[in-house]
Parts: sequence; structure tokens; C-alpha cells
Amino acid sequence: MGWETTPITKGLFMDTIKLERNGKVIERSKADYEMNKSAYDLRGFKEAVAKPKPKPEPKVEKPKVEPKAEVKKDSEWEKEEPKTKKVE
Repeated sequence: MGWETTPITKGLFMDTIKLERNGKVIERSKADYEMNKSAYDLRGFKEAVAKPKPKPEPKVEKPKVEPKAEVKKDSEWEKEEPKTKKVE
């Protein structure tokens, strides 16, 4: 609830400028910046440059290769060969 958020002062300072330092961006009135430009420069603030957002590249979908189903033999389920009796 600072003075800069009240609706009365918002109308007074219509021109704003964005300043950047260490990846952080602040917004100040143009009049304030021009009066205190040397202080902002001394503290390392510079005018923020609008960086264009990189366009996302369309993803090319590769056809899905379904793995072949492997049939695993379980020793318990193997069929037992019928035992033949030796006839003498």
C-alpha cells in the first residue's frame, strides 16, 4: 500500500520506464528516472530491453513402435510328455 499504488498518483505518472538489474525488472515513473538518473546508473540499473520470446518449434511425432509380445515359458506350465511304458 505504497504511494505508487493509489489511483490518484497513477494518473499523475502516466509515463513509466522499466529498469533492470541482475535479471530483476522494476517500473518507475519517467519523471523520477530522469531526475535521479545518476543514482539509478550508480546502483547498476539500466533500461530494460524487451526480449522477444523464442518461438516453440513444432514437435515432430515419431511413429510409435510397439514392442512385440514375448511369450515366456514357465517351467511349471510346460506340457509334460506322456510317459510310455516299455513293453518287454
